[in-house]
Amino acid sequence: MLRNICRYQRQFGQVIWPFSFPQGQHVPSLLTHLQKAKYASDTTERKKFYENVSISQGEGGLFEINLDKRKLKTPGGKLFTVPNEALAIAVATEWDVQKDTLKFYTMHLTTLCNTALDNPTQRTKERMISAVLKFLETDTICYRVEEPPGLVELQGNEWDPVMNWIEQRYNVVIGSSSSIMGPQIPEETKETFQQHLNSYNLWSLTGLEYVITQLKSLVLSFGLIDRHLSVEQAVVLSRLEEEYQIQRWGNVEWAHDYDMYELQARTAAGAMFVHLSSESTAVKRKILQD
Repeated sequence: MLRNICRYQRQFGQVIWPFSFPQGQHVPSLLTHLQKAKYASDTTERKKFYENVSISQGEGGLFEINLDKRKLKTPGGKLFTVPNEALAIAVATEWDVQKDTLKFYTMHLTTLCNTALDNPTQRTKERMISAVLKFLETDTICYRVEEPPGLVELQGNEWDPVMNWIEQRYNVVIGSSSSIMGPQIPEETKETFQQHLNSYNLWSLTGLEYVITQLKSLVLSFGLIDRHLSVEQAVVLSRLEEEYQIQRWGNVEWAHDYDMYELQARTAAGAMFVHLSSESTAVKRKILQD
């Protein structure tokens, strides 16, 4: 199990790079074909090759993940380091709970750390903020249907309270529209969100963009990160039309449940990553036991 999780050792012998990004995970859209090949490997499982997982504090106060006595590395070949102990423990736990077979597609925090560390497209903070703001122009809850009446009513009842919350919370105007062009977002609103996003570091922006990609909504993502919505609420609201159709016409139960749980897992991991990568205080040192 996860032993000696907070033993601070600086030398653990050889390093190891256990995997590339699994298929279906968040990959920046500007990757070259070679980068996509590395970050979207179809090898999503591998036989477990270690027994113990630990963390150690290395140079500059960064935390490292150790599999037995080997240091973890990123797909790009960098030493896998995270900025604080809380995030290190969370990532180490992902590795510790793996059984005989490593299921990389379940290790969302590890994947997000790799993205932040390697930054394969070399995106700056400004470019990431610009990319995040563009989601506002196609936000799921900004687009409203005109029929059927039942769905129109459902969208108003479920989405309007969230829209009212974010407009009051950030003192902005967003609005909604049934036009394919969507609502006209005022420049003042974009400037307000840009200033807010500037308070995030590069790691947190990586997590936020991941959450937005899952929910297809900046509004719902802010609601989740600000703890106005739970993960379950945010996911259901992001799939409102699909849920409406399922209630009306039925569904393949196992497939629906699987998709729902997978989306919840990815969204929860992204939200956790945002909060943990913003964490500035050290977690109390302790050993995690069975």
